[in-house]
Amino acid sequence: MKITKTDIIKNGIWLTFPPLIFSLSLMTFLPNALTPVQFDRGIPDILLNIESIGRILVFAMPAFFSIGISTTTQKRGSALYLAGVALYYLSYGTQHFFPNSDWSTSTIGFAASAYTNIFWTIGLGLLGEKFYFTERLRYRPIFYIVPAVVFVIAHSIHAVIYHQRSF
Repeated sequence: MKITKTDIIKNGIWLTFPPLIFSLSLMTFLPNALTPVQFDRGIPDILLNIESIGRILVFAMPAFFSIGISTTTQKRGSALYLAGVALYYLSYGTQHFFPNSDWSTSTIGFAASAYTNIFWTIGLGLLGEKFYFTERLRYRPIFYIVPAVVFVIAHSIHAVIYHQRSF
């Protein structure tokens, strides 16, 4: 299969960059509680492994499918993706700019940057159009959404455990 310029432009990987770059760029400015070493300390290995595998799938799988906005499902996916990225940015921003606020120190507020990932990841899954690697396997949003949900659940449990232990 020949890869065209359109395939590159429509690759799903591009939509993982806004949340990924945003979180990586703020990581050095976060309060100590949210640095990876502190955040992972004392978390069960099985949870960390599930979360890591889920994270790899969430950020790698989009490289293997194209996205589009021609169907109703894809248009809904686009809206959900954009709203999800905005919610993710807001949740992360509260931890950065207002770390001592009631919201940021509550369990639901502290874990928001974990569970808000569900919106943009489901949106990205709905935007999917076709796989690049095979014609025999038709793309279905569930192929991406299931690993995304597993990742978000593991990431959210991780955040809640950390919060309950630390605050």
